[in-house]
Amino acid sequence: MAQSVKLADDVMALVRREAELHSRSVAGQITHWLKIGRAIEHSGRFDHARLTAVLEGKLDTTQLSEDEEAAWLDAFTDKMGQPSDAEKAFFARCQALGQGVGLDAGGNLIYAPDNTAA
Repeated sequence: MAQSVKLADDVMALVRREAELHSRSVAGQITHWLKIGRAIEHSGRFDHARLTAVLEGKLDTTQLSEDEEAAWLDAFTDKMGQPSDAEKAFFARCQALGQGVGLDAGGNLIYAPDNTAA
C-alpha cells in the first residue's frame, strides 16, 4: 500500500532535479535513492557522488573503480533507455513535419507511420 511522506521543499527540489537528470518520476527517484543508500551503507564499495559526477559529465568513467563502473553502467543504461520530455517533443515535431525520426541498424532514416489516417 502506498504511503504519503512529508519532505522539506529543499529536499523535493533535489529529488525533482535528480529525477529529471536520470529520467525518472519523483517517486521513482526517491525509491532509487532509498535502494542506493541502503546498498551503499551495506557495501562500502562505491561512492554514489562519484557516479552522479560521471552522469553529469564532471568525472571521467576511467576514474571509477570496477564496482563503481558497474553501478554507473546500470544507471547510464537506464537513463539512455528513456527519452526525456525534450526528446519526445523533438521527435513529435519531426513526425508532424514528415521528417525522419531516427536511424535503423543500417543507418537508414526511419519515418514514423502516419497515424492521422483513419
